[in-house]
Amino acid sequence: MHELPATQSLENAPVVIAPDGSTVRPLCHLSGLGSFAHFQLEPGEVAKAVSHATVQEIWYIIGGAGRMWRHQQDHEPATENLRPGICLTIPLGTTFQFRADSPDEPLQVVAVTMPPWPT
Repeated sequence: MHELPATQSLENAPVVIAPDGSTVRPLCHLSGLGSFAHFQLEPGEVAKAVSHATVQEIWYIIGGAGRMWRHQQDHEPATENLRPGICLTIPLGTTFQFRADSPDEPLQVVAVTMPPWPT
């Protein structure tokens, strides 16, 4: 049996606070495979450092500016500058923390989460 096609608007998506403190709006998903969501961190905010035990993500920055710190066991930590047009991955087990550096614009990200982001 096939899943029915889905459509979801950002303005009608539920608002969830992620464990890192960012605002998440889960959008569409494909059962057992992956999901798509909008993440936002308000100007000047810093997310809590977290590590995903069950999901991996691909992020694409669509608004604002900031920084992403990522660390994997046995590798040196790295910090990336975030701006619209940047795409990055957060593999399973990666500890990460991000911040919104713009004083007047939130950091906005759209992301694919595999398997689907918990709702």
